Amino acid sequence: MTTHFISAEIDIQETPTELQQAIEAELKKQGEPLRWAITVVDDEQQKVTVEAVVTTNSAEC
Repeated sequence: MTTHFISAEIDIQETPTELQQAIEAELKKQGEPLRWAITVVDDEQQKVTVEAVVTTNSAEC
């Protein structure tokens, strides 16, 4: 198992629940999220930047 620090841009969603689901779905593409945080909100572009730590199996790297 390997841990990775990643950053992703996600479109702002209509509700907080939808935003959380969109973030979790995007992070799962990179591995299993251990923790994540929204670090930047860009109202002009309607995007949030998420920083996360995810784990992957060594064979997936």
